[in-house]
Amino acid sequence: MTGLLNVVDVEATCWDGNPPPGQSNEIIEIGLTVVDLGSGTRVSRHRILVRPQRSRVSAFCTGLTGLTQEEVDTGIDFAEACRVLATEHSAGSRPWASWGDYDRNQFTRQCRATNTRYPFGQVHTNAKVAFTAAHGLRRRPGMAQALDVAGLPLEGRHHSGEDDAWNIAALILHLHDRDAWPTAGG
Repeated sequence: MTGLLNVVDVEATCWDGNPPPGQSNEIIEIGLTVVDLGSGTRVSRHRILVRPQRSRVSAFCTGLTGLTQEEVDTGIDFAEACRVLATEHSAGSRPWASWGDYDRNQFTRQCRATNTRYPFGQVHTNAKVAFTAAHGLRRRPGMAQALDVAGLPLEGRHHSGEDDAWNIAALILHLHDRDAWPTAGG
């Protein structure tokens, strides 16, 4: 194993309440930070904007993520984003992690709905579960709360996929430094 781990965080279309008729959550940003567990460093960060096909970016979503419909309209379609993950980021062969299961489940749902090949391999680690266990917490914290617990700063904008992946990578390295990162997941 090379010791490289893909840390992924997605942002998706969202609303204050239920989606409008005919719309559903779709990934609009994929943030990816590559972590070298061997050297204990974050080696690269990436942002893939994804153009939604079955929904539009709401004002609520813009307020949360900072993303606008005009910005995501410049992105690539979801199938192409999955190809980029597979070809440029070794998503099918490299272990990966996310904060919670939302990202993994959203990819599964959207791949199924669009008949797109799932880009990731089988080795996924839920970093939220690992962090909760390592710190003996009763409840699973959100990413920003976990950064506080770990004594780490929030870098960038919360709910930016690129920035959140970068921050989650810092939490994973924090766990790795404590010998609390599961070896099966990276």
